[in-house]
Amino acid sequence: MMADLVVLGFTDKDKAEAVLRLSKELSRQELLDLEDAALAWRTPDGKVHVRQSYSLTGAGAAGGALWGTLFGLLFLMPVFGAAVGAATGAVAGKLSDIGVNDAFVKEVANTLEPGRAAVFALVRRSTPDRVREALRPFNPTVLRTSLTKDREEELVEALQSK
Repeated sequence: MMADLVVLGFTDKDKAEAVLRLSKELSRQELLDLEDAALAWRTPDGKVHVRQSYSLTGAGAAGGALWGTLFGLLFLMPVFGAAVGAATGAVAGKLSDIGVNDAFVKEVANTLEPGRAAVFALVRRSTPDRVREALRPFNPTVLRTSLTKDREEELVEALQSK
């Protein structure tokens, strides 16, 4: 199953951060399932900043520690196994770039006006009407999507209606 990419623009970083927090709440309610998300913003002096919300390094380290501990138990060295597994997992996580492409995030972020922000979301599954309703108060602008033209126009219209 392919995820849909949606990039929403906001007038400031605070609104974009609030939407990321909202996405976590919608996820807990099982209304939104994100594969990955990122926040990009441009400071008033023009500098671009990017923050990924899913840490591949951390996830790799956690998974590596688990497997390392299991292998360590087999060889009666669980602490050493966990340490080696965590290090290996962290390196693997750092080297793999799944989810929202970092170069794409930076490319779009460079087009933002100073003071503005964008949220990048890879959406696996959602309850569209409920998610749109929750997003509407933040007045997002649809910057880019991987949706069909009709579905993108429907999204733009739904977010703009009051």
